[in-house]
Amino acid sequence: MFKLKYQFTDFLFRSLFSLIFIALGFEHLFQDQLIQLMMPYWIVNKHLFSLAAGVVLLGGGFSLLIGYKVRLGATILGLFLVLATILIHIPGVMMKPAGFPQEWGWLWDVYQRSNLIKNLCLLGGCFHLTNHKLGRFSLEYYLLQKHKEPGA
Repeated sequence: MFKLKYQFTDFLFRSLFSLIFIALGFEHLFQDQLIQLMMPYWIVNKHLFSLAAGVVLLGGGFSLLIGYKVRLGATILGLFLVLATILIHIPGVMMKPAGFPQEWGWLWDVYQRSNLIKNLCLLGGCFHLTNHKLGRFSLEYYLLQKHKEPGA
């Protein structure tokens, strides 16, 4: 019973944890106007940069969700989080974009600080998943069991 409970909570954790990456991936691909506004001025071709980020987020997110190549997916997402934190959110905490309305500065500060902390928390989840044993509710487990079957 304990083993099944663990395997279900493993699936639940991976599913819920992957949602932010999948949702943000789709946002980067299909509705990135706000994301482009938050990017530093020195990033050229912001739409292409956003599309690439969306592909990375979706690939890693779906890897976690279905339980296939989770270690690789978590590593790629972890590297993405480090880069996004260093390139976007740390500078965002230190300065506001040019022309940003002064009366809304407090909102920018709260947004950037919360994204900085969120990324650090997500990075912790990615570290965990790089050394995590998958349960039965994963594609890797299914493929391993299928490979072990006699006559397969």
